[in-house]
Amino acid sequence: MSRIAVVQRPPAFLDRTETLKRAVAAIGEAAQTGARLVVFPEAFIPGYPAWIWQLRPGADMRLTEQLHALLLANAVDLSGNDLVPLCQAAREHKVSVVCGMHERDADFSRSTLYNTVVIIGPDGALLNRHRKVMPTSPERMVWGFGDASGIRAVDTPCGRVGALLCWESYLPLARCALYAQGVDIYVAPTYDQGDLWVATMRHIAREGGCWVVGSCSAFQARDIADSLPGKAQMYPDADEWINGGDSVVVAPGGKIVAGPMHRESGILYAEIDLERVGMARRNLDVVGHYARPDLFQLQVNRRPLKPVEFADPPGAHASTTSSN
Repeated sequence: MSRIAVVQRPPAFLDRTETLKRAVAAIGEAAQTGARLVVFPEAFIPGYPAWIWQLRPGADMRLTEQLHALLLANAVDLSGNDLVPLCQAAREHKVSVVCGMHERDADFSRSTLYNTVVIIGPDGALLNRHRKVMPTSPERMVWGFGDASGIRAVDTPCGRVGALLCWESYLPLARCALYAQGVDIYVAPTYDQGDLWVATMRHIAREGGCWVVGSCSAFQARDIADSLPGKAQMYPDADEWINGGDSVVVAPGGKIVAGPMHRESGILYAEIDLERVGMARRNLDVVGHYARPDLFQLQVNRRPLKPVEFADPPGAHASTTSSN
């Protein structure tokens, strides 16, 4: 049995340093309860750009550009030391961490952002980086398109962990790519919420015979600093729930064991038992005995668009994602 923690708390919007402090504090708090895996939502560092669903493409362009400039300045550069506090916290508390963030491209222009999720091991090493392959609707004005090099399950003391971001979980072939790697814990950091999303988490747990962790964003207008450009225009009611969350943990087979945590700030805990993975796949193993490889085949181009190199956090050795 392993305890997992799903952090459903607001970040310090457009403030990378303060958001990392909050993440480190949450890791410490979760570790004190015995958690061995700590999960944060999509784009947690430095916050999901909720304004893209409100501002108009033409009339609000100046405000959009101001907000994007702040986002770019507070995004994470994985080639430097931006993620060191998170890696140090993972190593100090001996926990694995899954965290969503805005990643700033460090290879060429330094101006492209990616919607990225990383998996950090309990020794502080960066085990995997996945960039969202298809941003949704107005998200395409914020993030570039990722590749499949990070669609992989990696070993942690809690089991094999893989992550897809938000509506990537609606891509059947992307899900299958994780199933084919024996994923035990399928993590879905997201900005989505509601009954349909929770139903999707339950479907994946039944389809994949794996534990599913839906890690969602929940915050009110009061959680956004008044200094944010355009806040008074976009969020005049401090009590408004901009996103309701609905973080949830689902057991293999589809039964909800924790959550959904709706319109609440906190940490959702669950105990997971990896033996239930094998039990669920006894009848339905979609990439094993229930598959028909003579009829169906999946080919994934996992060659990265650009070299994947990570800086070593102090006292740890970073892992480099290989292309297969």
